[in-house]
Order: sequence, then C-alpha cells, then structure tokens
Amino acid sequence: QVQLVESGGGLVQAGGSLRLSCAASGSIFSINVMAWYRQAPGKEREVVAHITSDSRTTYTDSVKGRFTISRDNAKNTVSLQMNSLKPEDTAVYYCYAHLASRPDTCYNYWGQGTQVTVSS
Repeated sequence: QVQLVESGGGLVQAGGSLRLSCAASGSIFSINVMAWYRQAPGKEREVVAHITSDSRTTYTDSVKGRFTISRDNAKNTVSLQMNSLKPEDTAVYYCYAHLASRPDTCYNYWGQGTQVTVSS
C-alpha cells in the first residue's frame, strides 16, 4: 500500500513564505511524475507545479517566479517552496504522484491535503 503524507501548510501573511513537503511510502518500485495541486473553495482542483523523474519542471502561470518544486528521488519526497504568497494562493494543497508499485503498473496517488491560508 502506498501513502503520500504532506506537511508544512499553515497561515501566513501576504508576502510571506511557506514550504510544503510530501513523502511517499509503502511498496514503491518507481515514481514518475510528482506534482502539487490546489483547490480553493468553490473552485476546481488545479495543478500548481509538476516535476518529472529527471527533474524537469512546469508551473502554472500564476505561480511562476514565486514557487519552486523539487524532489529527492532517494527519499521519495517532493517539496514546494512558496514565496511572495498572495491571498489568492489560499487553498488546500494536494501532493500527487504517478508511481509504480511493481514494474509496468502505474497508478495515481494523492495525499490528504494541507491547508494554506494567506491573509491580506
């Protein structure tokens, strides 16, 4: 069984910083893409940033230049450094991984979510 466990959410003032971390554990053969999504109240879940196994990254336009995604393949972790936070970044942030528990069998996994609240 695979689990993704997030940490690092909280309340911060606009302009501040937070760092989210996510650790994957359990029966893991390989991890392809890891990503962070977020869902604000009344809105659909959206991808914030994702990173491939060879550390190629993409970001949604609204966070470019402010957020940085990184991963540690040896530890099966992914992090999201969030700087210059804005009230519109307020959301529940979810960790995502596309991984294989055994060769040639990949599934999508999600963390439980962590709340990020940015006050103005």
